[in-house]
Amino acid sequence: MVAVPLAPRGRLWRRRGSLALLTLLLLSGIAAWEHDPLLRAAADLWIVSDPVSPADAVAIFGGGINDRPFAAAAYYHAGLAPKILLSVNRVDAAAQLGAVPSDTEANHQVLRKLGIPESAIETFGAGSANTHDEALALAKWALQAGAHSLIVPTEIFSARRVRWMLHRALGDRVTIMVPALDPPEYRRDIWWQTDQGMIAFQNEVLKYVYYRIRY
Repeated sequence: MVAVPLAPRGRLWRRRGSLALLTLLLLSGIAAWEHDPLLRAAADLWIVSDPVSPADAVAIFGGGINDRPFAAAAYYHAGLAPKILLSVNRVDAAAQLGAVPSDTEANHQVLRKLGIPESAIETFGAGSANTHDEALALAKWALQAGAHSLIVPTEIFSARRVRWMLHRALGDRVTIMVPALDPPEYRRDIWWQTDQGMIAFQNEVLKYVYYRIRY
């Protein structure tokens, strides 16, 4: 486990309370807005995305099967990273029965179909249940491998939370790049026109606040 210094308790709880209040205001505003420019501006304010440069590896967290492995394969083929890391997540009941592949197996299959050699694919972690677990597992891998830079692609609305958690786990020891991907179900310029986009935005705002309070 990677030790993380914490802020003084009083200051921390004041900050958490303010963050929760801002979240409620933001969600209320999202529900009330009806104009495209305001909704587009909300996404522009929320979304963070790092420019990508050569790194020691690309890490794929669980989920995002329709965009994350594709982005990782593109970075590999472009010569930006010689290795792709797959998170080993907690396996659900259906995967345990062999009825469906686990996230790790599914991502592995996509990478192989995209021309990634077996020698370039590696796993990290063991039974991670969430992004917090994955970030700590990736930090452990980076320390053992002596990695100095990592690319972790994720979707546009989760990028802020994922990047915060990674910096929380890895500190300044490793350069972290979190490029934000448009998922197939919605895009940043029209995200409010689909149920998936509306749900994803609101859920990620709540998740971000939860992570700031919890971790």
